[in-house]
Amino acid sequence: MSIPQSGGGLIEDYSQLAQFLADGCKPKDDWRIGTEHEKFGYCKDTQKPLPYEGAHSIKSVLEALRDQFNWTPVLEAGNIIGLEKNGANISLEPGGQLELSGAPLTSIHETCDEVNTHLREVQSVADGAGVRFIGLGAAPIWTHDEMPVMPKGRYKLMTDYMDKVGTHGKQMMYRTCTVQVNLDFGSEADMVQKFRVALALQPVATALFANSPFFEGKVNGHKSWRSRIWRDLDSSRTGMLPFVFEDGMGFERYAEYALDVPMYFVYRDGVYINALGMSFRDFLKGELPALPGEKPTLSDWADHLTTAFPEARIKQYMEMRGADGGPWRRLCALPAFWTGLMYDQNALDAAWDLCKDWDAETREEWRVAASVDALQAEVGGVKMRDLAHQVLEISEAGLKARAKPGAGGMVLDERHFLNALIDSVETGKVPADELLDKYNGEWAGDLSKIYGEYNY
Repeated sequence: MSIPQSGGGLIEDYSQLAQFLADGCKPKDDWRIGTEHEKFGYCKDTQKPLPYEGAHSIKSVLEALRDQFNWTPVLEAGNIIGLEKNGANISLEPGGQLELSGAPLTSIHETCDEVNTHLREVQSVADGAGVRFIGLGAAPIWTHDEMPVMPKGRYKLMTDYMDKVGTHGKQMMYRTCTVQVNLDFGSEADMVQKFRVALALQPVATALFANSPFFEGKVNGHKSWRSRIWRDLDSSRTGMLPFVFEDGMGFERYAEYALDVPMYFVYRDGVYINALGMSFRDFLKGELPALPGEKPTLSDWADHLTTAFPEARIKQYMEMRGADGGPWRRLCALPAFWTGLMYDQNALDAAWDLCKDWDAETREEWRVAASVDALQAEVGGVKMRDLAHQVLEISEAGLKARAKPGAGGMVLDERHFLNALIDSVETGKVPADELLDKYNGEWAGDLSKIYGEYNY
């Protein structure tokens, strides 16, 4: 989850809310790719989640990364809760999931190099700390009571609130991991087209990256339990945003949506002030109960935008949020998938042609079906496997048109990063299917074997 925002003065006019989003528009030459991914840490000897402190802990991993690889620490109330270096940051999810938020980079080659460097660094310090990491969409065995709580004020507030607004919020916070990509837009019209494609085709990404068929030691009936969790978390801030497909969609319309998302907090002087369920509209009028008489800054608005969790969202860039965390070899495939669709106009137009006639009910049906059946899903007589094949062909064409060679004049362009996804469509099997085959076959129902075979 996001770190506190900084910069930006007092909001003096309502128009600044939409303008803040519009300020993210960039010329195509300045478009970048930012990859984020999370993974679970666990003690090698016990296979239990890492506590925050101790010999085998999240804190020891962060300190070793700081000391051995020159990361700059990020502190909250004196606790190390993240790291920064060269435009990237490492942060902690509520249950100790370790997240890399990569720097904005120009190609999939660069972002994949960044991912590989990060994972090698983590692997190096983990070896010395008796720690391992694993990439899955949901914790396969651990219960909520086993999960540690990271020392971050934002998470304490959210934990207390989640049971009041849904049934799966704490599962999301403490026992899920994702991989996502952040991409740019050039104009309001470009943002709208990309946003519509991102939302409509998010279920294809959910299906291709489905990797959470187990929960609390059992088969859960979904290929992506992580995706299932998001459907009953908090309806006021999640979902497929039907309004994005309506006439009049633009930065102002999204700002209106965000204003209706209930607040979580206001960040002041290193402290998260409880504003749970309060209204940013009241804040604009100086009537926020948590800070009576005080009006918000643009930093407050930027913070608030991070508390909306739809399947895709915009800030000053766009986030694709529909994929499960996964194995090392697939982490570069997600940014390649979306970059191919979004950063070439012919590909973007072709992607929109695929889904422009779907109504809100169809988009939601795809969302549900993808979480349950992944590539075996079917909606309205259309098979997900066939749809995914079409989408991958478009993405591949988009990457070919970008023609971004690797370092040193490397002949291969970015298309080869899609190979793992193409293999899935050809076989009909995604990571969840592989896990289920192992569980029902050679593991003979012993789910603990997942740690030994799938750790980083």
